[in-house]
Amino acid sequence: MDTIVLQLLTGLASASTLFLVAAGLTVIFGVTRVVNFSHGSLYMLGAFIAWSILTRLPREPEFFVLGILATAIVTAAIGALLEVALLRRIYRAPELLQLLATFGVVLVVQDAALWLWGPVDLSLSRPRWLRGAIDVMGLRFPVYDAVLIVIGPAVLGLLLLLFHRTRWGLLVRAATQDRDMVAALGVDQRVLFTSVFALGAGLAGLGGALALPQGSANLNMDLAVIADAFVVVVVGGMGSLGGAFLAALLIGVLQA
Repeated sequence: MDTIVLQLLTGLASASTLFLVAAGLTVIFGVTRVVNFSHGSLYMLGAFIAWSILTRLPREPEFFVLGILATAIVTAAIGALLEVALLRRIYRAPELLQLLATFGVVLVVQDAALWLWGPVDLSLSRPRWLRGAIDVMGLRFPVYDAVLIVIGPAVLGLLLLLFHRTRWGLLVRAATQDRDMVAALGVDQRVLFTSVFALGAGLAGLGGALALPQGSANLNMDLAVIADAFVVVVVGGMGSLGGAFLAALLIGVLQA
């Protein structure tokens, strides 16, 4: 029984990072209706960018948090640039063309990451203050995994507040239901879509940054995570954050 509880907690920890990736994917799809196959590349970039930032900062808690947030912001900016440069041109294109275009982005990003960071896996040891363990039914459970378990619901709560308590969130939810009506009301869809894509990319980058201390940044991360993220989005319901969170929990626990 103790081992089952420990595996359950491990699954919850991995579900948090999976939820961050899937949440960004479901938000982007809900508004733009684009099947963004390159979303896993943003997750991979988040891990590589986090390694570049965190290895140059002191190991104190405030600098670690600052580095993680900076990674999310940089990845969000990359996502916004990607939307403006490519995706804005294919919103009305057939789904197959959208899929091929975003898969082309995957290949470009992989080559760029290979050129910038090389083919070797890049690992980052956990800070000293996150290397401990807590006692769970007589077994030791890593503190970092416990932190991840808390981050998932916290991000979900912040996203729900953003979408239900702000005017921007109201516009996003309206665009999810009827994009043409939102355009008829005078809302600049280009700005709205770019901001939504930036949010989704930032969530993917945040997930990659948080996953880095659990493993390593490598060129296979993108395709490894995107399959699970698509499953979460489909099982949880297209455009549903709550459904994505529950699906991520289910898949994370089953994998563990």
